[in-house]
Amino acid sequence: MIQSRKGFNETVSAGQGGKLRDQLTFMLYAGAKETTRRYKMLLRSTGLTYTQYLAMFVLWEKEKINVKTLGEQLYLDSGTLTPMLKKMEEAGFIKRTRDSGDERNIIVTLTDTGRKLRSAAAAVEAKAKAEFPITGMEAKQLAATLEKLLYGLSEQ
Repeated sequence: MIQSRKGFNETVSAGQGGKLRDQLTFMLYAGAKETTRRYKMLLRSTGLTYTQYLAMFVLWEKEKINVKTLGEQLYLDSGTLTPMLKKMEEAGFIKRTRDSGDERNIIVTLTDTGRKLRSAAAAVEAKAKAEFPITGMEAKQLAATLEKLLYGLSEQ
């Protein structure tokens, strides 16, 4: 359990000895790895990787976004984002164009093919939620805690 913003209590530590399962970082790592593995299987029929799936969520919400802003929202650097976007463009899910107001900026726009993937993604999300071994309330609490952790760490 997390005690406060100042640190951890004895049941979950930040890496100070004890058992592996008592390490918060291990539980975060293993949980993320297993979640990603599960989504990889569920996403096979869409042609999207898990990271591409997350990028599509941003685009389904915004339709058009600057590459830099997309990277910030996904916590991805340009070395990871650029090849991923190239593959997504080759698959016909997005289009990349230079911003007419500032050619240094690249704008990513959702294509009709990309828009059509939204219903398939909704089915993936529903199936993933049904397979998760936690309740809806537990999922909301976990998401709120992880959001607090993410924003707290990214502010440092």
